[in-house]
Amino acid sequence: MRLYALCDQELLDSKGVSIEEFIDIAKQNSAEIIQYRNKTADTAFIKQQLIKIRKIYDGFLIVNDAYELIEFCDGVHLGQEDLKSIDSDIKSAVKILRMAITKDKILGISTHNKEEVFEANECDLNYIGLGAYRDTNTKNVSVVLGDTLDAIASESKHFVAAIGGVKKSDVFTYVTYHVIGSGLVL
Repeated sequence: MRLYALCDQELLDSKGVSIEEFIDIAKQNSAEIIQYRNKTADTAFIKQQLIKIRKIYDGFLIVNDAYELIEFCDGVHLGQEDLKSIDSDIKSAVKILRMAITKDKILGISTHNKEEVFEANECDLNYIGLGAYRDTNTKNVSVVLGDTLDAIASESKHFVAAIGGVKKSDVFTYVTYHVIGSGLVL
């Protein structure tokens, strides 16, 4: 199992866990990637948190949505709705993003079904997040893929990060990374 740790500020705040504590837990679990997600803060606060994480973590650092802060991390991850806010056509949105963040940075997007995986295959990406694997209490999930996730992952030409209710003990054949957030801090 390769670990992609999701550091969600709202979840940390609700659990009384500091960024430093989360990073220590992620390191103890050999996290290769940390994604910082904060859906409510302004850009200045997110920048401050990215700088703080970079000082104490030397693995790959991804920011969720805030591609304007790409210079402070290694890449960006966007969901389908966030991509559609850039352009209604996902392939066009990815092209626009790729111009903004350049090839030396990581670009990942969320996918939820086989059709979105096929669409992602036509895009210049480094990985996809695929899920939700199971229901989760940290995000509203409209579709749970369950045991079909691994078969859908086999259709991707990109690395696949299993998202949504994933546990360290889950076993996949075609998934590269387990994305775990709340499971690290519970």
